[in-house]
This record gives sequence, structure tokens and C-alpha cells, in this order.
Amino acid sequence: MAILIVFFAIKFASNASKSKDGSDSNEPPKAVYETTLNDVRFLFESAEDLGSVLDGSLSTSTYQQDVVTTEKFLRVIVRAQNKGKMNLQKFNWDLGSIVDSDGRIFPPSDQVFYFLPRPDLCGEILKPEFDPVPCTRIYEVSKISTNLKIEVIAADQSGKRKSEYLDLDVR
Repeated sequence: MAILIVFFAIKFASNASKSKDGSDSNEPPKAVYETTLNDVRFLFESAEDLGSVLDGSLSTSTYQQDVVTTEKFLRVIVRAQNKGKMNLQKFNWDLGSIVDSDGRIFPPSDQVFYFLPRPDLCGEILKPEFDPVPCTRIYEVSKISTNLKIEVIAADQSGKRKSEYLDLDVR
């Protein structure tokens, strides 16, 4: 009898640790590298740790000096594609801030304009089903930050904005 009670207790405990979809609840959530908001499909492409110094000679300006931080710079590239039937107007999509696991928020750096590609395609008009367009931003982020996510933003035809987060796989 005791063996049956132990068997059912173990069976119940193993079933309780499974979620409704059958996966173990102890498993971390799967990383999200793609999402669709309104008619915009966002695809994470890359996140690169650039270190604490942006070399001015690598900028698009001949007069740009080095940009230095006490932390680190991250270059993030996310691609956007219009999955709708009409052009998505300029400034109806963009990348927002980076958020870490402790809820710290890091907006795009405002001192790196000349380190971004030209032309800057973030927020440009998206034509239906054209190839995904790259959007590049550089962020100044704390060295101790982990589990980084980037906010992606898209507006619908009425201008109402929605946002979600994509996981960053920093290299």
C-alpha cells in the first residue's frame, strides 16, 4: 500500500511540474528573436559588443573624435518587413530602448550619429512584402546587465503604437 501511495505522489508531482503545453515549468522561456506587430514583422539580426571606445576614425565623419564610456557600447541590428497590403508610412516603426533583467532601461545613444550606417533606414517607408529592411542603433549599456531585450515599436493605420520585446544574443 505504501508503494502505491509513493508511486501516485511521484506521479502527481511530475504532472504538477508540467505546464499546460506539456513542457517542464523549470525550463527557462524560449528566446524570442522574431515578432509581428500590426503589419510589421521584426527579425533580430545581431547585437555586437563594441567595447568602451568607439574609434572616431571608423565614423562617417572626418572630424569625429573617439566616443568613450565607462561601460560598453552595443550595436543592434533588427530587420523590419511589411506584411500588410499597403505601404507603411515613414516613422511608423522603430527600435526603442534596451531593458535588462533588473529592469534597467538604456535608450539609444545620442552621441553616435556618425557611427550609424548611411542611409539610416530605421523608420523608413516599408512596402508590402519587400525584403526586410535593416535598422541599426547603438546603445550605451551597463557591463553588469544580463538578459537584454530590445523594444520594437510599430503603429497601425490610425497611429496607435504597440511595442514588444525581442531577446538580444550579444556577441
